[in-house]
Amino acid sequence: MNKLNELKCTFPARSENEGFARTMVCAFAAQLNPTIEELADLRTAVSEAVTNSIVHGYRGRTDGVIAVTVRLLPDDVIYIRIADRGCGIADVPKAMEPLYSSAPAEERAGLGFTVMESFTDKLSVSSKVDKGTTVIMRKKIRHESDSTED
Repeated sequence: MNKLNELKCTFPARSENEGFARTMVCAFAAQLNPTIEELADLRTAVSEAVTNSIVHGYRGRTDGVIAVTVRLLPDDVIYIRIADRGCGIADVPKAMEPLYSSAPAEERAGLGFTVMESFTDKLSVSSKVDKGTTVIMRKKIRHESDSTED
């Protein structure tokens, strides 16, 4: 994979770090001069992925770690990989169905993967029970100057 720049970060799977993760990704993406809407899309997608890791992957455990890799690829594509070593997902296609939740007793909407998918160009999810889950998102970024009409 030919990359122009890369950022790797790990942090504890704590809810207060969700805001850090989305801000970090957007600050790194700023190198591509994205539109405000594209930054909002990235913030939302990253927020959902990190929240899923914390809430569903680690289920209240305090020893979890989330690893984030962000790459700027040719043709203004941003690659975001969010991985945990939590409980994993037994049935990824089922988990990706809208309104499905592994924690129905909680007030969760079950839309995390749907939101990630709608705010990125490509989403892939891989998981192994008791090993963790990896979410990879890609989004092509337009330059701010390309969005104005002449």
